[in-house]
Amino acid sequence: MNQRQIQLVQESFEMVKPIADIAANLFYDRLFELDPSLRRLFKADMSEQKHHLITTLAFAVGGLNKPERILPAVRQLGVRHIGYGVQEQHYQTVGAALLWTLGQGLGAHFTAEVEEAWTAVYTLLATTMQEAVRESISLSFQTLEAPALAIPNP
Repeated sequence: MNQRQIQLVQESFEMVKPIADIAANLFYDRLFELDPSLRRLFKADMSEQKHHLITTLAFAVGGLNKPERILPAVRQLGVRHIGYGVQEQHYQTVGAALLWTLGQGLGAHFTAEVEEAWTAVYTLLATTMQEAVRESISLSFQTLEAPALAIPNP
């Protein structure tokens, strides 16, 4: 992700903000179209979830110039998603739904260069979340195994 990509993502997100509700609806409709099994991971009332989506995107996009400030929160988000039932393969579906949504919402402004920039940003965020999940799971297993490795004092 380079400075030009950050600029393109931030500028294009400014165009999404006025249509945030529409974008959130498009995103979740597309997500559940791509993988209907994901619907079970969400509450029946999606209004709060849609708000969280836009808020999280705004936080991430706004912090791209200083990723060291947002990546710890992105890592925590990844770990929280374990409890929601999110699996590694879901990240690809989410990315596809996000890019499709941006294409629909931005229309002609969603150029190949803008798509590439969003892909780079989403890849950074998703990879960070997935790494945090793997580390969390690894630490959990180490914790579970630790007592078995302890040697009792005679």
